[in-house]
Amino acid sequence: MGTEGARALLERAATLTLQTGNLLSWGCLRKKCPATPGEEVRDCIQKTLSEWSSKIGQDLNHQEILEVLECTVAQAIEKINPEERDELKVSAKLFIVGSNSSSIRDAVDLACSALRVAQLDSVIIAPPPVEDGTSLSLEYLQPYWQELETLVQNKKIVAIGTSDLDKTLLEQLYLWAQVKPSSNQVNLASCCVMPPDLTAFAKQFDIQLLTHNDPKDGIC
Repeated sequence: MGTEGARALLERAATLTLQTGNLLSWGCLRKKCPATPGEEVRDCIQKTLSEWSSKIGQDLNHQEILEVLECTVAQAIEKINPEERDELKVSAKLFIVGSNSSSIRDAVDLACSALRVAQLDSVIIAPPPVEDGTSLSLEYLQPYWQELETLVQNKKIVAIGTSDLDKTLLEQLYLWAQVKPSSNQVNLASCCVMPPDLTAFAKQFDIQLLTHNDPKDGIC
């Protein structure tokens, strides 16, 4: 069966690239309203894996075993029409789950390839997870931000921003960075009103403050 073939490929692959495509094209997902963003992510992953695995051939002897396995569903993939590119703003938010900062470059390359664009207009980075009892620090953010700066210098990204930084850490990052953050997202769960010190600093240095309700752990 296709599911057995898919399982064998997944077990042998070192990296899995999973692309859900345009969620609005999934009819079954439009019919239900996920209770949380995490539930929505799980539903999308499960549906994509199910559709993809059902199309895997039964004879694995003729299947090439790939180190990087791409899991996509063709009918859900939509690329940007080059003629419409100038009318669109393409943004991405990256959730870092490991300590390898080069994953940022890989994610941006994948996003550009999937959407068929040369660069992203805006990329926001969610703070990487820290160990219990450890506070997020500038030193912890620096390698990830440097990777983003390189992508800006290479014209893969136009503007870069942050997420969930308080005024102190945002100021430290701004003063240290060569490419300054253009935006900072604030989680609605942590505050109903923007902190005054954060608002004042952002206004002074022309940093756009945005809101979001993404969980710290995207799949929780």
